Amino acid sequence: MNLKRIIDVATGREKADLVLKGASVLNVFTEQLEHKDVAICGGIIAGLGRYEGNKEVDLSGKIIVPGFIDAHMHLESTLLTPVEFERGSLPCGTTAVMADPHEIANVAGAEGIGYMMKLCENLDMHIYFNLPSCVPAAPLEESGETLEAKDLKPYYAKENVLGLAEVMNSVGVCEGDAALLEKIADAKANGRIIDGHAPFLGGKDLCAYTAAGVRSDHECTDKTEALEKLSRGQWIMIREGTAAKNLNALLPLCKPPYCYREMFCTDDRHPEDLLHEGHLDAIIRKAVRQGVSAVHAIQMCTYNTATYFGLKDYGAVAPGYHADIVVLSDFIDFTVEQVYIDGKRVAENGKVLNNNRQTLPDSDRILHSFHMQKVTPDQLRFDEIKDRQRVIGLKRRELLTDEIIIQPTPEGRQNNGIDIKRDVLKAAVFERHHNTGHIGVGFLQGYGIRRGAVATSVAHDSHNLIVAGCSEEDIAAAANAVREMGGGLVIVEDGRVTASLSLPIAGLMSPLSIEEVVERLKELKAAAKRLGASDDIDPFMTLAFVSLPVIPILRLNGKGLINVNRQEIVEATF
Repeated sequence: MNLKRIIDVATGREKADLVLKGASVLNVFTEQLEHKDVAICGGIIAGLGRYEGNKEVDLSGKIIVPGFIDAHMHLESTLLTPVEFERGSLPCGTTAVMADPHEIANVAGAEGIGYMMKLCENLDMHIYFNLPSCVPAAPLEESGETLEAKDLKPYYAKENVLGLAEVMNSVGVCEGDAALLEKIADAKANGRIIDGHAPFLGGKDLCAYTAAGVRSDHECTDKTEALEKLSRGQWIMIREGTAAKNLNALLPLCKPPYCYREMFCTDDRHPEDLLHEGHLDAIIRKAVRQGVSAVHAIQMCTYNTATYFGLKDYGAVAPGYHADIVVLSDFIDFTVEQVYIDGKRVAENGKVLNNNRQTLPDSDRILHSFHMQKVTPDQLRFDEIKDRQRVIGLKRRELLTDEIIIQPTPEGRQNNGIDIKRDVLKAAVFERHHNTGHIGVGFLQGYGIRRGAVATSVAHDSHNLIVAGCSEEDIAAAANAVREMGGGLVIVEDGRVTASLSLPIAGLMSPLSIEEVVERLKELKAAAKRLGASDDIDPFMTLAFVSLPVIPILRLNGKGLINVNRQEIVEATF
């Protein structure tokens, strides 16, 4: 940075490299719109006022705001490589994301983190990382690797590592688990932020969790929970992604004084939503249409996020700040017309200007990550069906599940527990990292399909193979199809694959373009709908969370059915 030249430009002694003229500029400090030129020098905003530049862009009638920052997301969950995620989100005004690579870390450990960082090199967008705190996510998980504090410690030397990502094992924190506390202590010793993940945590346990240094939460599903966490010093990340949508429940808090310690995040965002609805711009648009101030909505994904993560020169259009800038049509439609990163125009009218392309780095561990035997239908049958059948009850538009106890009908007994009339399907999770042969089998209600099977290797957080179906034969066929692809999404009907998407990168991501992935997903969802899947669920995102034993109440993994609240296997099935 040429500090002398920036000062000369700011004072008007020299022309700026670039001047954005004629627009109204949002001041996130005063919450006012100012009609000022924005002078940029060496990628830094030198001044606001009346300026001349070597290059000038007339933005009369437009609004200039800071670049949008996603406070918490998993790049792997987009199913895209980072370069394709950038193609989908950069034109939406997203100039930075806080990425937690715990999905790929659960498959390949530290090698997975390094691989993801390699994929993010040379992008226009700022990709910051928060290190996975819980790999595996819970003691009862079966992940591909385990990450200890010593595995994470070297990464704090990297400038783009900002902290420790969502500490999902809140029970471990409150009970003083030594290994987990060592990770937290290392993050604090390196001056890094610590993110949380603690649904329903309150009272003295919340005090203990916060006292340990956990400073945020993105799992709040109602205002009472969010208010308690705010009152104990946590920042709230309001999540509005593909699977979990919490904005409506937390709208009452999107106003002063609460909104100054809140941020927007997507957590998981599928490519169809990116392409057709947008990214953070879609959240802003939705919030404003439901009564949130446009200024506060923008603050919640710009200055607030930068402040929380300690990015001192980001998140505002002000002298000395990086020129990460979004040009909006207005505060009604919020159409993103131009995007600048470090003073360079990188997107315009819905398109990136630099079509980055990338050759995948070679890694046998990442690109050949499936290690399991072929599945047979007999492996999925119970010796007997009990008089009281424990079922995972899905809750629409939420990640939470219920534990339901039902009495099997004659039809259910005849079909080894499957009862289509009552929407009781069989689900199975296959350990796929170490060829253990572990298979967890249980029952699922609320998924909706009436024939066939759905399978995915995107199964949070350990990313074993999960399948739900209406017969053991179709479940086995779907599992074997994903196994043969080395990871992916599959729809099977009458033993035949009717739609699929291969995910050869750790069983999580596709090398295809965002447009190609969206087209395959469209075919998959149409096939799922033909099976009877409801329009108001994403069949793959919904299924992906059925195996995650850190969100209450009942989950299924390769060890069996797990009561999350008690962290107990309530029915072992392998």
